[in-house]
Amino acid sequence: MRALLAVLALTALPSAAQETRVPRAPAAKATPDEAKKFVTSLNADLKRLWVKQSTAEWIKSTYITDDTERNAASVNEEVMAFTNTAIKESRRFDGLKLDPETARMIHLLQVSQTLPAPADAGKRAQLAATAAKLEGLYGKGKYCGKDGKGTCRDLEELSDVMAKSRNYEELLDAWRGWHAISRPMRPLFEQLVTLSNEGAKDIGFNDLGTLWRSSYDMTPAEFEKDAQRLWGQVKPMYDELHCYVRGRLARQYGEANVPAGKPIPAHLLGNMWAQEWNNIYPLVEPYPGQASLDVDGAMQAQGYDAQKMVKLGEKFFTSMGLKSLPPSFWERSQFTKPRDRDVVCHASAWDVSFDNDLRVKMCIKPTEEDLITIHHELGHNYYYTYYYQLPVLFQAGANDGFHEAIGDALTLSITPAYLQQLGLLKAVEKNDKNLINLQLKDALEKVAFLPFGLLVDQWRWDVFSGKVKPADYNKSWWAMREKYQGVSAPVARNEQDFDAGAKYHVPANVPYTRYFLARILQFQFHKALCEASGYKGALHECSIYGNKEAGKRLQAMLEMGASKPWPDALYAMTGTRQMDATPMLEYFAPLRRWLQEQNQGQKCGW
Repeated sequence: MRALLAVLALTALPSAAQETRVPRAPAAKATPDEAKKFVTSLNADLKRLWVKQSTAEWIKSTYITDDTERNAASVNEEVMAFTNTAIKESRRFDGLKLDPETARMIHLLQVSQTLPAPADAGKRAQLAATAAKLEGLYGKGKYCGKDGKGTCRDLEELSDVMAKSRNYEELLDAWRGWHAISRPMRPLFEQLVTLSNEGAKDIGFNDLGTLWRSSYDMTPAEFEKDAQRLWGQVKPMYDELHCYVRGRLARQYGEANVPAGKPIPAHLLGNMWAQEWNNIYPLVEPYPGQASLDVDGAMQAQGYDAQKMVKLGEKFFTSMGLKSLPPSFWERSQFTKPRDRDVVCHASAWDVSFDNDLRVKMCIKPTEEDLITIHHELGHNYYYTYYYQLPVLFQAGANDGFHEAIGDALTLSITPAYLQQLGLLKAVEKNDKNLINLQLKDALEKVAFLPFGLLVDQWRWDVFSGKVKPADYNKSWWAMREKYQGVSAPVARNEQDFDAGAKYHVPANVPYTRYFLARILQFQFHKALCEASGYKGALHECSIYGNKEAGKRLQAMLEMGASKPWPDALYAMTGTRQMDATPMLEYFAPLRRWLQEQNQGQKCGW
């Protein structure tokens, strides 16, 4: 999954120090001038304290030990105490007529925590330790065979099996092995839910899910309704893709294993979480024998290493007139997996010191998937570099979906023509068969992801609200997977399992709806940038590589950070104030017509 974390470098877990005191609002009636002084002082303290926290988190992620986990937990505990107190102090200014900048900062402070802690110091320490332990269990997770005595394999190695194997039982073994690593997380996750819900209530929210949904410049109910509206726009396209893919998988694995009209077994889709399906492209390719789309082979033949791949990603941004990455980026990033220690390989982008200290943390391999992930992560870094001089409370995306969408929007310009220009594809003749091949390959990644991007938080919101009880964690997880994705567990599961925890963002407590929004927004951004570049043709053929006018449009939005509500930032980029999946549907229109023809007479749905 091409994901950013940098949660700690955004609005996720603001940092704090024990010796720092939150500027207290006066006991007398508060005034707008006092509110302004409050946020000025708060910004100065937060910047210093967030640096301390993100430094501890960087070390923990790139050198997993009990000591680094304990150190990060200690800093995060300070964070929680400071931020909770600051939020409570800021409530004294509620209802005052404030200037827009001050009001915006206070709002962002009040919705800034993704893991709010209880006021009780003991519970706060427990929550910090629990959160660190959960992420550590994930990072150290390994499967050592059914009897525990075989060769131990980590997620990277097991993911290779999921991506490349076509053996039903081998895929099942890898899937079952990785999902076993999350069983010990279950009681810890239940603790995290209880304690963070208590923390959310302490700062004025019903539960943690309500707090998360309050950060979108609309009410939680309005946001949930808007997310469902977007899903309604794209669901028919997903259903068409699902029906076609299931039919092709039935040819490969037999209709007994992949029956028509039923969910697809989760281990057959080329990805540990069945969230993106691009690894099974060879099994579902519409027109085999057409022009090769094997970018992996070209990269490996040409000796691409991690550094060269990242340089290629940077070149895309600089071709549009954006600035180069600072020298420290190349010195401090983790591009490859170290041999001597455990690290979190999950790709993420950082500004550790909130002062253009840009970094990427990845375990890069010479694959097209990782090349695209690099563009995604650099999208975060370029957002950071254009807003780092703003007050620290504004150093974030217009909403978290914006942050995820920037790099992805640029990856839509990684067209065959662009790859040919790089020498990573041979000439691809422009014809209908090649177009359908290419669009299906893209859809297996971008369209297939949509329901998973939505359901992870739909499930957690139900958990946080108490609608889903701890005794039903796994049952409800698979009910949600079937409802949205049409994907089923490949073997019987029970409540000793905790399959949600096998996905990084759950134990790491990273909100996930941002990735769903990003899949929608990237096509809106792409269309707007293509229009800014003067492009007039079919949307799926547009590349903004090298276009300075598109670069200016992008930079103008990046520089806003979180200083304005996201509809204002969206308007600056696209001229509209509502998130809309229409550009995505336009982009994939040729594929949809083809899929509808292929699915005639098939038993679609599940």
